Amino acid sequence: MKLRTSVVFLLLVTVVAPIVLYTDRLGSFTTPSSSNDFIEDVSTFTLGGDVRPLNLLPREPSTTLKEPLGVVYLENSSISLSDSDASTRENSRKIRQLTQDSMENQTTLPSTRGDTGEHPHEEESTIRQVTERGLDINQGDITLEKPGVTSLNESREPQNDGNRREEIKNENQSAKTSIKAGTGEPVNKRNEKQNVRTVIADARVRHLKDQLIQGRVYLSLTATRNNPHFIRELRLRMKEVQRALGDATKDSDLPKNSYDKLKAMELTLAKGKQIQDDCAAVVKKLRAIIHSTEEQLRAHKKQTLFLTHLTAKTLPKGLHCLPLRLTTEYFSLNSSEREFPNQEKLEDSRLFHYALFTDNILAAAVVVNSTVSQVKDPSAHVFHLVTDRINYAAMRMWFLSNPPGNATIQVQNIEEFTWLNSSYSPVLKQLSSPAMIDYYFKTRRAESDSNMKYRNPKYLSVMNHLRFYMPEIFPKLNKVLFLDDDIVVQKDLTGLWSIDLKGNVIGVVETCGESFHRFDRYLNFSNPLISKAFDPHACGWAFGMNIFDLEEWKRQNITEVYHSWQNLNHDRQLWKLGTLPPGLITFWNSTYSLDRSWHVLGLGYDPNVSQKDIERGAVIHYNGNLKPWLEIAIPKYRGHWAKFIDYDHLYLRECNINP
Repeated sequence: MKLRTSVVFLLLVTVVAPIVLYTDRLGSFTTPSSSNDFIEDVSTFTLGGDVRPLNLLPREPSTTLKEPLGVVYLENSSISLSDSDASTRENSRKIRQLTQDSMENQTTLPSTRGDTGEHPHEEESTIRQVTERGLDINQGDITLEKPGVTSLNESREPQNDGNRREEIKNENQSAKTSIKAGTGEPVNKRNEKQNVRTVIADARVRHLKDQLIQGRVYLSLTATRNNPHFIRELRLRMKEVQRALGDATKDSDLPKNSYDKLKAMELTLAKGKQIQDDCAAVVKKLRAIIHSTEEQLRAHKKQTLFLTHLTAKTLPKGLHCLPLRLTTEYFSLNSSEREFPNQEKLEDSRLFHYALFTDNILAAAVVVNSTVSQVKDPSAHVFHLVTDRINYAAMRMWFLSNPPGNATIQVQNIEEFTWLNSSYSPVLKQLSSPAMIDYYFKTRRAESDSNMKYRNPKYLSVMNHLRFYMPEIFPKLNKVLFLDDDIVVQKDLTGLWSIDLKGNVIGVVETCGESFHRFDRYLNFSNPLISKAFDPHACGWAFGMNIFDLEEWKRQNITEVYHSWQNLNHDRQLWKLGTLPPGLITFWNSTYSLDRSWHVLGLGYDPNVSQKDIERGAVIHYNGNLKPWLEIAIPKYRGHWAKFIDYDHLYLRECNINP
């Protein structure tokens, strides 16, 4: 019985007691806060607050392994390089920071492990980290192409430890070498800058033209001329190139076979180079070609100038038809129908008076219509038109059938100015002299005269000189605004009457922005009469839109000044004929400078007049030979003039006058 008791006691001590003691230690396990939480590493347990490894598995590092860092982008996202240097430097800074963080957190896997052992949750954690911290690299649309760039839709495959270390190494090296040290500039972008080559516009057209020049040289050299087979081949190739080139001015105009023609010509020219390798002879021939080309260019320029002046002198067929048609209609009217209304306003100095001297009906219509379209009260504006005897009836008929609103119109015949004769006006005496007519109409003289601008027969017209007789034409007016017939009014001009000319006779817009618009451009300063009286660098100005103070004119006796200088210039030694040179002399020290926006010039010869200046201009002036009613007018300026003409008018359609 004692033996049995001893066995039971020993059994309790050796078997039951350890079980009870071990069960008590299990009660001290620290359990997860949630049954759904995932234990990331089963090799570690928290027992009683102490970390104690289980001996069932080999011990592994407690630090969670992180995969190599890669830039993650959404599939189909736009990937491009930003041109902004600031954005590039910011992006490169972020990349270096991410790379540094990655290297600090990387750990090497034991060689005994056969796979990554990563769970999907770890992969999502890494992706989330890169997305939150690194995906802002794509701000500015920049993503570097390098190993480690991973698409969210791509599946990952297990890698061994050696591959993982190689990937980490490649990624770090790529991140370092993808950024230019100190500047943050991508290497690829730098290489692109270095490899950019300037592309010559229309290079193939230029090449074909150069080949033709080389061909001309070989055709004229002695060594190549002695080779008939080469000469035949060269002429054939030159014809092919000329056909391919045609009238093309850019590569897109060339035919598809132009490249083949270019290559064939290259081969032929190479043969010529083998035949004639004397560079001195080629250079000599090229010099001769250049000299000949320059001579031809000078001849063509001279011919172009002559033809331009000739075109400017001619009257288009439609403008010749129009006065004939209007004259016929005018003489079919009764005498009472030939009179203009409001004739009592013609001498009212309280109104706004305009002077226009022209024989061009259509041009006069544009001046009047454009002026009236800008004023608030057309009834306060009076237009005084003076024309020649041939166009007098037609001019009256046009404005009788097309009255400019409530504005007043007066049309006068220059033949009615009986006081204007050769005994009173020196210029009339000069213009009617045989020597003057010979100067204008002898074409043999035109070929040798470099200053053809002043050879236009319009200067033989007395109307061109009426501007120097304003007080005689308008004896009862105080102020008159003179307008040329080649202008267009774009703004209200009534403000000119309120300008104080400060004792001067004429208000002008100066044109001395460049040297050729100064006095020495118009006057002969080699003559002592000119050199003693005037400054060669004085600023020139322009007729076309000028306000005249007729009271001051009379006080300073300007007409007599004009006559005295015209008498001194009877042999044209002081200035060539025209109205501007005597105008500069006559109104010397009597001009008041107006703001440039009142009068914008150059639309009759300069294709580069600023559009801003045109829009600002109160008056735009087509001074020069390229008048808006001629076919040679500058196309982009013609619309400003044409919009004041009704091309559907019966008379214009009958005379085939089109925009």
